Amino acid sequence: MHIVEAAKSRYSTKAFDSSKKLTEEQVTAVKELIRHSASSVNSQPWHFIIAGTEEGKARVSKGTQDGFAFNDTKVKNASHVVVFCAKTSIDDEYLAALAELEDQAGRYPNEDVKKTVNAGRSFFVGLHRETLNDAEHWMQKQVYLNVGTLLLGAKTLGLDAVPIEGFDAEKLDAEFGLKEQGYTSVVLVALGHRSEEDFNAKLPKARWAEERVFTEC
Repeated sequence: MHIVEAAKSRYSTKAFDSSKKLTEEQVTAVKELIRHSASSVNSQPWHFIIAGTEEGKARVSKGTQDGFAFNDTKVKNASHVVVFCAKTSIDDEYLAALAELEDQAGRYPNEDVKKTVNAGRSFFVGLHRETLNDAEHWMQKQVYLNVGTLLLGAKTLGLDAVPIEGFDAEKLDAEFGLKEQGYTSVVLVALGHRSEEDFNAKLPKARWAEERVFTEC
């Protein structure tokens, strides 16, 4: 499927067919989409929980109770649910480890280039940590870049998906011990195949006209 057609045909799935599951190949492809998403200065400030068993989805659904019960069936009937988690802090030790990862991957022709790149990234991260004081929010924005990658990519894999912000992050963080690991849950993405009863599948898209959303110069 052409990427533009995928963008035009994907939609937020409101009801999943619980009998239809992702194949192992599709799960592997989903992981690769997530792992290779873009992030500012290659910061990759994230972790992902992939719930593909009934037990795993039941744990995730602890965040979709009470005031968020309207999202519970999406979590339980989807084939898989991805919990997107963002780091809660980003320190120099993490940046050094990231530089080593890039070095091992062969991104630096010599030590001087490595030092220059790391200094530039440290400056940018420091801007958010110490000047703007929005490092946690900045890292969550990187997670949303990743969500976009998955939503578009899922359609090219023949999958239906829906992003879910309506959940209790505190309960989900507690369920998986995320705070202790230096993360917080930010958004869920449910994946699978739509139910024939999904009303949203039959509705036309509504998007602002080009004249409203583009300025060309």
